[in-house]
Amino acid sequence: MCHRNVTNKSRLNRHARNDYCHSKPANLAEPGCSGRTAVNKIQRQRLAWRTGFFLLFILAPIFNLFRFDLEQNHFYFLTFPWTLGIDAFKSGDISAMEMALNMGLRFFLPLGIIISLGIWVSWKWGRLYCGWLCPHFSVVETINHFMRKASGKLSLWDRDPLPEDQADGTHVHVEKKWWWVTGLVIVGFSFVWAVVLLTYLLPPREIYYNLFHAQLTRNQALFIGVGTLLFIIEFTLARHLFCRFGCVIGLAQSLVWMGNKKALVVGFDRGRSNQCAECDASCEHACPMRLKPRSIKRKMFTCTQCMQCVEACEKVHENDPRPPLLHMLQDQCALDVSLRDFGLKPEIPTDCFPPISGGPKDSSRG
Repeated sequence: MCHRNVTNKSRLNRHARNDYCHSKPANLAEPGCSGRTAVNKIQRQRLAWRTGFFLLFILAPIFNLFRFDLEQNHFYFLTFPWTLGIDAFKSGDISAMEMALNMGLRFFLPLGIIISLGIWVSWKWGRLYCGWLCPHFSVVETINHFMRKASGKLSLWDRDPLPEDQADGTHVHVEKKWWWVTGLVIVGFSFVWAVVLLTYLLPPREIYYNLFHAQLTRNQALFIGVGTLLFIIEFTLARHLFCRFGCVIGLAQSLVWMGNKKALVVGFDRGRSNQCAECDASCEHACPMRLKPRSIKRKMFTCTQCMQCVEACEKVHENDPRPPLLHMLQDQCALDVSLRDFGLKPEIPTDCFPPISGGPKDSSRG
C-alpha cells in the first residue's frame, strides 16, 4: 500500500513538473526542465565556444584580424591598417577637420560601441564573457581539472580536498602522478600566453620564425621569459584571485550585473532547502570560481554563468521525481536572490521553480 502511494506521488510530481516545463519557453533560464542531457548540451556548447575563442585569440594576430604593431605604430583590424592619421596630420597631408573626423569614426565610435555592447550584455547576463569566451578562464578551468586529479583540490589554497565520489556522480581518483601533468599544463599555457601576447605587439611572422629557429632577439627572449614566469606564478597561485578582482574586464562586468536586480542569476528553491541535507554540496564542488551557489547575489559577485552548479544539482536529482533546487532565474524571479542582499524576502511569481505536486506552488515551500 505504501509503495503504491509513493509510486502515485512520484508519477504526480513528474506530471506536475512536465506541465510546468511545457508552459515555460525553452531557454537557458529553465535548464531544470530539460534534464541532464540538455544541461550537458549547455556544457558542450560552452566547450565549443571557449575552444573556438581560444583559437581565435592565438590566430587573430597571425592573420592581422586584431593587433597593435609597435613598429608601425598603428592597429590592424580585419587585415586592414587602422590608423588615426596622426602622422598625416603632423606632415600637413590632412586638415584638422579630417583629423577630428578620424578620431570620431575610428576611435571614439568603435570604443563606444564595444563599451555599450559590453554593458548591455553584462546588465542582462553578468560575466557571460568570462564563462563562455575568456581564454584566461579556459586555462583556469583546465588547471582546476588536473590539479584536482593531483591533490583533490581546485586550488593550492583550499583547506580540505573535495570528496572523490560525489552525489552528482562525479568520481575523481586522486593520484600524485598527476602533478607532473599539472605542472606541464601550467608551464605550457604560460609559455603560449607569453608568446601570443608578444605577437599582438610585434609582427607574428618575425616572432614565430625567430622562435622556431632559436634566433629571438634579447628583448623578445626577455619578454617571453619574464612573461612565462609571471604566468606560471599567476596560474599556480593566484588564478582565481585574478579572475575575481584583478581582471578589469571581469570586475566591470560584475559591477554592472550587480546593478540589475533582475539579471540572470543562479536561483535556489529555499522552501525545499532541507533536501540539501541529502547531498554533499556537489553544486559548490562544481563551481570553478569556488563560490557557494545557494547564497545571496552579493556573495556570487564573480559568478561566470557557467551553469556547472545547476548541472551538478540536475545530476543529483536525476533519479529523483522531485525537481532540482538550483535554476537559472531572471526578471521578476531573480529578485528572490538579488533583494536578499538587503535582508528582504521578496514575493516572487509562483512559477519561478518547478512544482513538486499538482499545483504551481507546493506547501512545503512555505
